[in-house]
Amino acid sequence: MEIRSEPEQVSDVLIIGGGLAGLCSAIHLSGKGLSVVVIEKEAYPRHKVCGEYVSNETLPYLNSLGIDPFELGAVSIDQLDFSVPGGNSLKTSLPLGGFGISRYTLDHALCERAAAKGAKIVLDQVEKIDFVKDMFHIITKKRKTYSSLFVIGAYGKRSILDKKLDREFISKKSSYVAVKAHYKGFFPENLVGLYNFEGGYCGVSNIEGRKLNVCYIVDYRVFQKYKSIDRFQEEMLKSNNDLSDVLETSEIVFEKPLSISQISFDSKELLVNHVLMCGDSAGLIHPLCGNGMGMAIGAARLVSDSILSYFNGKLKTREEVEKQYVQQWNKSFRSRLRTGHALALLLRNYKTTSILLPFLRSFPSVLRRIISATHGKPALGI
Repeated sequence: MEIRSEPEQVSDVLIIGGGLAGLCSAIHLSGKGLSVVVIEKEAYPRHKVCGEYVSNETLPYLNSLGIDPFELGAVSIDQLDFSVPGGNSLKTSLPLGGFGISRYTLDHALCERAAAKGAKIVLDQVEKIDFVKDMFHIITKKRKTYSSLFVIGAYGKRSILDKKLDREFISKKSSYVAVKAHYKGFFPENLVGLYNFEGGYCGVSNIEGRKLNVCYIVDYRVFQKYKSIDRFQEEMLKSNNDLSDVLETSEIVFEKPLSISQISFDSKELLVNHVLMCGDSAGLIHPLCGNGMGMAIGAARLVSDSILSYFNGKLKTREEVEKQYVQQWNKSFRSRLRTGHALALLLRNYKTTSILLPFLRSFPSVLRRIISATHGKPALGI
């Protein structure tokens, strides 16, 4: 699908960022008759650093948007394998389960669906946002201008826009690095592996096309000792026997792994100069919880419902829209973020984790309750 820059225009909603949250919102809102513009800086399809496991809580909503992940080749996952260096491990069923699908495939399908629903997909980058007389005025890198009644910020974990909007978290250094690649190799189809090592953990799961997603996050202070991704994977990742087996029996598909740095798990404002933040722009759960994609998709529904309530007259003012969205987002996700943060602090030390594993193995219901605390119940479709 060809994506081109659009001339100056006015829309009901402008969405900055065409990831999961931005595209789901675009499909939802345009499907209800609103004029929607999505400004995304990179063309589709493309790979992104992501664990690529999605909770089943998203399925009813995705289906109502016209997206069936299993028609796209998604793999059903219902088991978890967790291990630490030294061989200590446990296996358990996932209370709700999920599916594995690449961002390359899912984002592209969402983009095509959004365009089919009438959303305008613009390949450009937002450089300036002004809010004047109850309207947003946007200037892009290509010097295009757009006006919109509402703006959704769905541009991801970290952006130059965060600096321009003077967001508090952006001034703090974050020590996390994430690395991802696809592999060809054998791994049980219905299993997601979570493998601990010093300073981090790695997720392994199947995606479409009989490929494996291998994605890990690590404290930069540990990572920098090894000088390169290759050396880190050779020496550190293989300290976990289960992970070592995966890497030694699989062949990388990518020319080289993808990586991102300065990943922040600090709290973020949901509302910045009237921009409604959504997806990773609103808050990032630790990847070990396996629910970042699910939260982004769920947040798209919340922000879309709040905006639609204004256009159908249930909410009378912008302030009411903003209040409803913030309340619903906090109700749905705030406790999950706290649980994820606590788990990350606990599991960052693999020696502590080694002590906990026998307890969790003896009381599997405790682990399932912890997993449930970072996930929600399936939401109804639109």
